[in-house]
Amino acid sequence: MEQVNRDILAAARKVIAVHINYPSRAAQRGRTPAQPSYFLKPSSSLSLSGSAVERPAGCELLGYEGEIALVIGKAARRVGMEDAWSHVAAVTASNDLGVYDLRYADKGSNLRSKGGDGFTPVGPALIPADSVDPANLRIRTWHNGELVQDDTTEDLLFPFARLVADLSQLLTLEEGDIILTGTPAGASVAKPGDVLEVEVSTADGRLATGRLVTSVKEGTTAFADFGAAPKVDDLQREEAYGSREAAGLAAEEAAAVGPALSPELKAKLESVATATLSSQLRKRGLNNVSIDGLQATRPDQRVVGLARTLRYVPNREDLFKTHGGGFNAQKRAIDSVNEGEILVMEARGEKGTGTVGDILALRAQVRGAAAIITDGGVRDYSAVAGLDMPTYFANPHPAVLGRRHIPWDTDITIACGGATVQPGDIIVADSDGILVIPPAIAEDLVEDCIQQEKEETFIFQMVQEGNSVDGLYPMNAEWQGRYKEWEADHAID
Repeated sequence: MEQVNRDILAAARKVIAVHINYPSRAAQRGRTPAQPSYFLKPSSSLSLSGSAVERPAGCELLGYEGEIALVIGKAARRVGMEDAWSHVAAVTASNDLGVYDLRYADKGSNLRSKGGDGFTPVGPALIPADSVDPANLRIRTWHNGELVQDDTTEDLLFPFARLVADLSQLLTLEEGDIILTGTPAGASVAKPGDVLEVEVSTADGRLATGRLVTSVKEGTTAFADFGAAPKVDDLQREEAYGSREAAGLAAEEAAAVGPALSPELKAKLESVATATLSSQLRKRGLNNVSIDGLQATRPDQRVVGLARTLRYVPNREDLFKTHGGGFNAQKRAIDSVNEGEILVMEARGEKGTGTVGDILALRAQVRGAAAIITDGGVRDYSAVAGLDMPTYFANPHPAVLGRRHIPWDTDITIACGGATVQPGDIIVADSDGILVIPPAIAEDLVEDCIQQEKEETFIFQMVQEGNSVDGLYPMNAEWQGRYKEWEADHAID
C-alpha cells in the first residue's frame, strides 16, 4: 500500500467534512439528521503521521475525532450512487481536530475552530478503495494508548457512496480531494503532551492503514486583539468531552416532567377498563380514537404509554436506495424509543410484508418500550411473540421491509389502523382494543371513568340481587338517590 506523503497532501484542493454520520455519535449528540451536512477545512490543515499539532495559546478544548478519509481518484460531477464509489481511489485514517473555544465565532462554518494548521492529519498508508467493501470498515482511536473509539461502517446514517454522489450534485470533486466521513461516539479532548492515534482497517483486519500518530503541544503565541478570542462555557465543555460527567461538571437537575403521563395518571389509566375509556371518549365527541383490526402477541397484557411514531411510505426503488439502507428511520425510531413509550407505526394497512422483526423488536424491549403497534405485518413471528413486550400487528408475513415500504420519518403525526396518532398521545392497549387519548383531556377523562365504574359496580350488584334494569341502567332519579347512599357506605377513608 502507498504511504501518504507531502505530494499527496499537496494534490488535495479541498477537504470536505461531514457533521454527523455514525448512529453512536447521533445518539450522543441527541439529534439524527435526515440528510448529510458538510463543512470545509482548508488544505493547509493537512499534515502527516508523526506530526505535532498545536493547541492554540489561550485555548482549553482541543477536540479530536477519529475518522475515515476518502481520497478522490477521478473527478466526480453529478454521479449516481451506483457509480460513486468508483470515483474513490483510497481510504485512510484521519483526525478531525478542532478547538471548541472558537465555535461561537464560526456561525457553523467551523473555519476557525477546525481550520488551523495541522488540524487534519491523515495517513499513514492508503488502502485502495477497490479492495474493500465500504460498509465493512473499522475505525479506532487511541488517546495516550487507551482505546476510546471503536466502530464500523455497517450502519452509517449516510453510506460513503451517498456522500460522494450527494456532494457531486452541486460541486465537482476533483482528483486528490479528501472527504472526512464523520466520527463515532468517544471523541473527546486532548491536552499538550498527549498522543493521539487513529487506524482504519477492514473489519476482518486483512488490510489496515497503520496508526496515524499525532502529538499535542502547547501554543505560545497569543491571539491578536482584532479577531475573535477563545471563549468557553460549560456547554462547550460538555460537547467537547461528550458528557457533563466526562468534562468533570456537576450533573444538571432533570427538567420538570410534564403531567402528560405521571405515575399517578398511568396507574389510574391502568385501573379502568378500555370499554369505559371508550365510552367516556365518545361522550366527549371523540369517536375516531381506536386503532382497529390488529391482533396482539400478548393479549394477556395491558399497556399504557406515550406514543412515539414512525411512518412508512410505499416502496419506490430509487427512494429506497437513499432512505432504506443504513441507520434508516425504522432503526432510528427503534433505537430512540425510551422506557415506557409505545412505538406506533403507520404501514397503511399493508399486510404484504413485515414492518418489524425479531432483532428490532428485541432492541425496543431492551430499551424499555412498553409495546410496538403496527398496522402492517410482523416478520419472525414466533420470536416476536416470545418477547415479554407485546406487539400489536395486522398479520405475520415473511417478506422484508423493502418489498412494500420505505421507512421515511419519525415522531410526526401518522395514521395507524384508522386512527390519527401524534407523538405524545397516550396509548392504552389490551385484549379489548387500542385507544388513542389526547393528553390534554386524560386527567379529567380518567376521573370520569373511575366514577362510571363505581356506578357500574353498584348497578351490577343491584342486578345480581334480582332488580330489573328498567330505570336502573341507566339510573333514574330514584336509583341515583339509592346509589348515593351506597356510595357513602362504600367510601374509602
